[in-house]
Amino acid sequence: MKKMHGHAIYVQSAGVRSDLEIDGFAIAVCDELGVELSRHRARSFEEMREWGDDLEGFDLIVALSPASQRQALELARHAHIEVEYWPIMDPTGLGQTREEKLASYRQTRDQIVDRLKDRFPI
Repeated sequence: MKKMHGHAIYVQSAGVRSDLEIDGFAIAVCDELGVELSRHRARSFEEMREWGDDLEGFDLIVALSPASQRQALELARHAHIEVEYWPIMDPTGLGQTREEKLASYRQTRDQIVDRLKDRFPI
């Protein structure tokens, strides 16, 4: 999103839980598009609150999993936040070889890019 719109749209990445490291396959396939993820860190909604982010100040939460959708809808009950669920394929655990795994991650990446382009046209 930041690559597409720069600072015109404020974007923050969050999840149900915070993982210390981003998946290496995700880093590799995003790098193919010039999107650098190696320094990215996933944060939970709770962690965002602890760091001072005003979650009620966001206009939209895009959930990519049923668990994140549930949590986003709970947050939206107390604020005027639109929640969209994008059923995106989870590539973890798919494929046997490195190339098969990369192909799964590319498919997921491309699904997200297509949804971003549709929802937030340039």
